[in-house]
Amino acid sequence: MTTPKNSLIFPRSSAVFGMEEHAGEVAHFGMPLREQRQLADGTALADLSATRVFRFEGADRLTFLNTLTTQKVDALAPHVSTETLVLSPTGHIEGWLRLIDDGEVLWALSDVRTDEAIDFLDRMRFMMRVEIIDVTDSYQAVGFIGAPPEDLATAIVWNDPWPAIGAGSTSYAAVDLGARVASEDHPGADIDFRIAVVDRAVLREWQHDGLAVAGRDAWDALRVEAWRPAAPEVDHRALVGELDVLRTAVHLAKGCYRGQEAVARVHNLGQPPRRIVFLHLDGSGHIVPESGAEVRAEVRGQMRSVGSVTTSALHWELGPVALAVIKRSVDPEAQLHVVVKGAEGQPAGEAEGTAGTEGQSEPTGPEELVVAAQDQIVVSKREPSGPRVQRNPVVDQRRL
Repeated sequence: MTTPKNSLIFPRSSAVFGMEEHAGEVAHFGMPLREQRQLADGTALADLSATRVFRFEGADRLTFLNTLTTQKVDALAPHVSTETLVLSPTGHIEGWLRLIDDGEVLWALSDVRTDEAIDFLDRMRFMMRVEIIDVTDSYQAVGFIGAPPEDLATAIVWNDPWPAIGAGSTSYAAVDLGARVASEDHPGADIDFRIAVVDRAVLREWQHDGLAVAGRDAWDALRVEAWRPAAPEVDHRALVGELDVLRTAVHLAKGCYRGQEAVARVHNLGQPPRRIVFLHLDGSGHIVPESGAEVRAEVRGQMRSVGSVTTSALHWELGPVALAVIKRSVDPEAQLHVVVKGAEGQPAGEAEGTAGTEGQSEPTGPEELVVAAQDQIVVSKREPSGPRVQRNPVVDQRRL
């Protein structure tokens, strides 16, 4: 679809916009540290205009999604926020919907493979009394830390349940593995992410007095701080156990849905092949690695590729940080190295042909390795929930 024009009021001359699906959405205004601080303090809002907005209308809207996705939503109470996943038959993430029902309509926000996910859901309606309507042209998403201001007329406000462990859900994170409630020590416990859905006509007139506008980069920096996975962490191989999204997006005791067998098999008998980690990066080079940057670790005496950076940020308090997805087998105590270009780059804006942002340098030199200390999010080894079936070596020739 064609991205609608951004309806927020902000100084467009100083805005740096995103690319591809984020075209038209503000990435930053050249001062990302200040934008993060203001957003965290509640004195700024975040432009999330690239987020798609949908309405599920009809009497069967909740039972319809309940039969096809990972979360139990057939009895979702009005104004309760949750999220759910669309999985492939093999359990890989193919869609990610943030949901809230207003009593008459179910609202859904999407950033992950939206067209494919909605097309699948639309094809599965059959005789169900439900209509799926893309209302992105009429409504825009705006991010807040804490409640939106009272003078903003919102259609709905989605209150991120992260990092709560929902009923029928579980955590794969080291900080609260096996617990029924999220640990108070979880970094996301004190960050109150909310997304307001606002009529574009209202936004075009709203002056947001006293509130600055921050870009998507500031929102992502706080998301990294909170260990909160999102669209950048999802690739074609992503499984729910790898990203610790069982805590908010999966109900382990509900009825059948596409991909349920794969989720149950990993949860009861196995381990996910990869795991998400939080990285503290060496900031001496003043360069933050890009999304997709290779992560390496020493394996059997040799430096080998073990994963990649998914989201990175120069955080206003923590310095250079990132989320990455790496092989489960990597030692949780191992020192990691991230491949970046031009660790000896000049400060942004000083070198000819470079254009950067506050406190960062642009890549100008050869490939370098930046040291990264990992905080374990998803554990590298978890006790299976069910009995392990012993293989018969006579009929199963896989190496034991």
